[in-house]
Amino acid sequence: MDVKLHLTVHEARRGTEAFRVVRPARPPEHAALFDDAWWLNAEVDRDAALLMAGLWTLAATSPRTLVHLPLRGPTPPAGSRRLDLVLLHHSLQLAPSRWKELRGRLSPGRPRTVEVSLTEPAEEEYATLHHADDRDHFHQSVHSETLFMTGSARPFRLGAAAFLDVARRGPAYVDPHPDRAYNCRHYCATVRCAPRARDIHVQYREPPAPREGLQP
Repeated sequence: MDVKLHLTVHEARRGTEAFRVVRPARPPEHAALFDDAWWLNAEVDRDAALLMAGLWTLAATSPRTLVHLPLRGPTPPAGSRRLDLVLLHHSLQLAPSRWKELRGRLSPGRPRTVEVSLTEPAEEEYATLHHADDRDHFHQSVHSETLFMTGSARPFRLGAAAFLDVARRGPAYVDPHPDRAYNCRHYCATVRCAPRARDIHVQYREPPAPREGLQP
C-alpha cells in the first residue's frame, strides 16, 4: 500500500552540525498522544493512523532525517499530559535535551511530497523480538512535552506496522458484546519498546460526527 506524505522540510545548524527535520504539512486532526504515567496511549482515526504509519516508515528509510509530529488532540484525561512526538535514528546521536534549542533554529521550511510503501515486516522480524539476546529495541525519553523514540530501521518498521494494522482493521471492528450497557469498539495494537520502557498502546478512535447546523 502506497501513501503520499505532504511534508514541510526544515533545516537547522549548530556549529558544524546540520539537521534535517520534517513535519506533516498539516498535523492530523484526530490524533493524540497521552502520557498516562503507566502507559503511553496514542488515539488515532484511520487517516491519522495511515499518516503515522507513513511517518514511521519514513523514519525507517531516512536515517539522516528527524521526524517531528506536533499533536494537538483533545484535553488529556485527568492525571495525564499531552505529548508531541519525535522519531530519530540512533545514528543521529541527538540528545533529547537539545531538541528545544534545535527547534528554535529551524528554517521556515519548504514543501515536499514523498511517497512511501506501507508493508508488513517479515515474520522473522517479529520473531526476534522474543529472543533473550535481542537488543534492537526502541529507546524512549520524554523531554519538553515531547516523546522521543530512538531506534534503528527494524523497530521503526514494526512500529509503522502497528499503525497500519489499526488503520486497516479499526474502522470495521464490531463490538463483540453489543448488549452491554456501554459501547466499547476497542481495536488496538502495540508498538514494542525496550524491556524497561513503556510500550505505546495505539487505539482506534472514530472521528467525531460533524455538528449539524442550527435549524431555522
